[in-house]
Amino acid sequence: MSWPEGIAARPIDKGDVEAWAVLMAAKEKADQEGENFSAEDLAEHLDRPNRDMSRESIGLWADGRMIGYGIVHVPTSVVDVDRVRTEGTIDPELRRRGLGTALMRWLIQRAGELHAATHPEAPGVVGAGTSSDNVSATSLFEGLGFEPERFFFDMRRPLDQPVPEASVADGLRLTGYDPSYAEALRLAHFEAFSDHWGWTPPTPEMWRSRSIGSRAFRGGQSYLVLDGDTVAAYVNCYEWEADTEATGVRELYIGQVGTRRAYRGRGLARATIARVLAEGAQAGYQRAGLGVDADNPTGALGLYENLGFTTHKKFTDYALPLPSDV
Repeated sequence: MSWPEGIAARPIDKGDVEAWAVLMAAKEKADQEGENFSAEDLAEHLDRPNRDMSRESIGLWADGRMIGYGIVHVPTSVVDVDRVRTEGTIDPELRRRGLGTALMRWLIQRAGELHAATHPEAPGVVGAGTSSDNVSATSLFEGLGFEPERFFFDMRRPLDQPVPEASVADGLRLTGYDPSYAEALRLAHFEAFSDHWGWTPPTPEMWRSRSIGSRAFRGGQSYLVLDGDTVAAYVNCYEWEADTEATGVRELYIGQVGTRRAYRGRGLARATIARVLAEGAQAGYQRAGLGVDADNPTGALGLYENLGFTTHKKFTDYALPLPSDV
């Protein structure tokens, strides 16, 4: 891939996180997608297990500053389709010059190469996402042959509103997260999400790094429903300090909500989220947020609306099939 004169391209490393954070702040200011990250958050991103940033990332530089980046996310396993996800951006000041198209072509090519190297036996697609009102990104994806595949809602709820009362059934216990339940929580999560669209089981190390091992995880605001020592249902919560600093609003983000199949239909998710909302308000959070698949098979969208969440923004996932002979 050749880049315009004056632009240098190389993989991202830890020495780039400060410049990367500046680029991400400019992206958020322009695109308003509700994502703010500190340099520490991005450094953690680079430290994920099973990552090879020398192969999976690219940073674009001009005049000593990062003006674009891209990352390819290769799944460690495949259930039906090898969905190789991508992310990236170009500095808003330098958009509409063909750089976004060139970056996306690099991501597509690298996704195809990594798919061929890791899961060539499965059909492959390269995925990309954007907020549904981002006209330029939508035009870019569709111009390269991507088609909409799935829709997601970003939902919010002020925490100064009354919380509906809800309780768990007799014999079950609603309790705060404790590290001693880390493995039981992982097993519950893997079962609960196994019927969700696009989900593939990560390695235990990857799961921990993205959830209970993340610097954003808030164990004190996360809750489990226990049946003896079995985690029947759970809610994992997070807080991004960079987001609070940027917005002035302290948001408790509900990152994962799950119920094991044998315990579904008993209102456990509702009771657990209700506890999260009530305790979050007491802890000084001003708002709760979450993301949900519009076609979630468990009826999660209706549950969240019933608990007072409203849709703040809509996102679209796009997909482009990868040729089998890459």
